Amino acid sequence: MDLLHGKLMVSPFEEVPFMVASQRISEFLKPNLYPGLSSRDQLKLCAFKRICTDHPSDKWAQLRFSNHSARCSFLSIQKNHSAVSHSPFFTREELNRQCYIRNLRNQNKCSRYVAVRSELAESGVPDSAYPLSEFKFGSKVRGICFYAVTAITAIFLFVLMLVAHPFVMLLDRYRRKAQHFIAKIWATLTVAPFFTVQFEGLENLPPPDTSAVYVSNHQSFLDIYTLLILGRSFKFISKTSIFLFPIIGWAMFMLGTIPLKRMNSKSQLDCLKRCMDLIKKGSSVFFFPEGTRSKDGKLGAFKKGAFSVAAKTGVPIVPMTLIGTGKIMPTGMESIVNQGSVKVVIHKPIQGRDPAALCNEARNVISEALNRQ
Repeated sequence: MDLLHGKLMVSPFEEVPFMVASQRISEFLKPNLYPGLSSRDQLKLCAFKRICTDHPSDKWAQLRFSNHSARCSFLSIQKNHSAVSHSPFFTREELNRQCYIRNLRNQNKCSRYVAVRSELAESGVPDSAYPLSEFKFGSKVRGICFYAVTAITAIFLFVLMLVAHPFVMLLDRYRRKAQHFIAKIWATLTVAPFFTVQFEGLENLPPPDTSAVYVSNHQSFLDIYTLLILGRSFKFISKTSIFLFPIIGWAMFMLGTIPLKRMNSKSQLDCLKRCMDLIKKGSSVFFFPEGTRSKDGKLGAFKKGAFSVAAKTGVPIVPMTLIGTGKIMPTGMESIVNQGSVKVVIHKPIQGRDPAALCNEARNVISEALNRQ
């Protein structure tokens, strides 16, 4: 029904002026249904409230009440003239059936929504001991405490590292064992209140003074803390923006961490050259061959930079598998610390002159360890 133009579409072939349509429709409205209102106002009110009259006839027509929209509302009226086909219209039973189906669908949507919410609310932690909201709240509290402990211990130990740095540069410029020992203390004090770290295969580590290339999977921000607890004086590779962070960035500089601009090919070549120079001078380097943290916990493709360094310098590759750090602090959720434990599996060293073969072998070893968990 088009009130804007004052016409009523009764069938696809017939347009009736609004006043004539009002008179026809008013004949089938209940008497005194809305006392005090004119037929025109009653028609509008019936259209908005979707009122079906109680006329005994089975043939009802569907009219659409529209003000720039055909879906605003509809009104069911009886069609008296038999010259026009009734096929475009619905019977009253059909209208009721459609209304019933629509209400049933709305109820099903609501029930599914409630069911999903209830399942999520009970799946916060293993064995559904706590609801999801309490689980997230506890993880956020632990995250705040974790960074508080990190900052407090870093400030005190940074002063000690700063005092020792001139002597380290004179006596142990490349390995910097004293600085790594301070970093080990910092990582141990930070991690101990929140989760445990278990090492497996320590017998596979080369002697402390032996140069090597260490590689592992990368799951979380906590990987650095876990590897510092190992106590080996290897040089990490980090993006340059991290060095701008107060205390942490300065400590990384004093540890001899190698800066890298990820999307800069010249920076990547300089990084590899510096790694080879450090290895030749008796130091070790550490690579995350995936290049970034895994978002889903799955092992990504390995880049060959670390294996090229090992192949050219002739030092062994020491593969390591980190398990559990991604569950405690998932990628993209660095503000929370979940409950759990971390396991580090140290595999036997591998050597060779073919970077591609070394890459495939190291990845297969790490992948098998991850699949066993």
